[in-house]
Amino acid sequence: MANEPKSKRGCLWALVGLCALTIIAGTVILLASMALGRQVIGHADDSDEWGVDEYPILDEVWSYGAGETKVVTVPIRGFISLDDSGGGMLSSADSSTQLALMAIRRATHDPDVRALILDIDSGGGGITASDIIYQSLMDFRAADEARVIVAIFGDVAASGAYYIAIAADHIMARPTSITGSIGVLMQSINARELADKVGIHDVTIKSGRNKDLLNPLQDMTEEQRLLLQGIVDDLYKRFVSLVAERRGMPVEKVREIADGRVITAEEAVRVGLVDEIGYWDDALAATSDLLEVKEVKVFRYEEEFSFYNLIRASSRWNPVSEFLGGRTGRTRLLYQWQL
Repeated sequence: MANEPKSKRGCLWALVGLCALTIIAGTVILLASMALGRQVIGHADDSDEWGVDEYPILDEVWSYGAGETKVVTVPIRGFISLDDSGGGMLSSADSSTQLALMAIRRATHDPDVRALILDIDSGGGGITASDIIYQSLMDFRAADEARVIVAIFGDVAASGAYYIAIAADHIMARPTSITGSIGVLMQSINARELADKVGIHDVTIKSGRNKDLLNPLQDMTEEQRLLLQGIVDDLYKRFVSLVAERRGMPVEKVREIADGRVITAEEAVRVGLVDEIGYWDDALAATSDLLEVKEVKVFRYEEEFSFYNLIRASSRWNPVSEFLGGRTGRTRLLYQWQL
């Protein structure tokens, strides 16, 4: 009995020592992972020609086929946004849009990649995010004129997702796909009358009469409405002109169907927004035909797991944002340029 306190103290010190060793080992691994995460590694030519944002560090996985011609598939899923806060606390992943952009940039600097297959299932999203991906796809092709891009639609490829798809040389929709919705949307909420009823009064200090555009506690003036309508019209004009240019259609014909309507795959083929109806194997065959080869070998990219990426994702985690689907904040809730 006299030795019991000493024995307990020994066990306690052993436990403390084990915890300390675990913390030290974890810290060393974390620091090493962060250092690796910030280095440019895994380049096709093991050089320092590009920065990590130009040539992202991604794992290359053989996905489909067995030909000698290398093709990369790029999935585009969900709401198109460059906001990378949706990975969650226990995920190292960036947003689907960010990962798509990373994959395109990596493929652009890999001379062995001959084509991209865009696997699109999205109802659209932010206009700038859609335009950035579109331009990145154009840069991929510009890096080598022999390259091609094929797009295949899932359940839906509308609005901003279709904006991205027009970068493709060949667009394919599945028989049940929905597409179209060509247009620009700006939405807001006006709660002035409700605020008056519950005794909430707006107090805004501003430098000009239009600085509080879309203030939810004030009615919009006609001047403000015209200002915003002008911006929407300009962005819409760009969207329509790109569709006309990439699809080889007169602007007037595009405008006839660019009123925000969604259409079936069959109708999309009829009006010229889609080239054909088919499935994954048909998209592979179309890619092979454009490249003039018998078969292609498809790869996909996956984000490397590291403690650095895990901590980076955790630092972005916002439980309120997760609960609301990642769309918190005044700008996102009250107004947003959207395709």
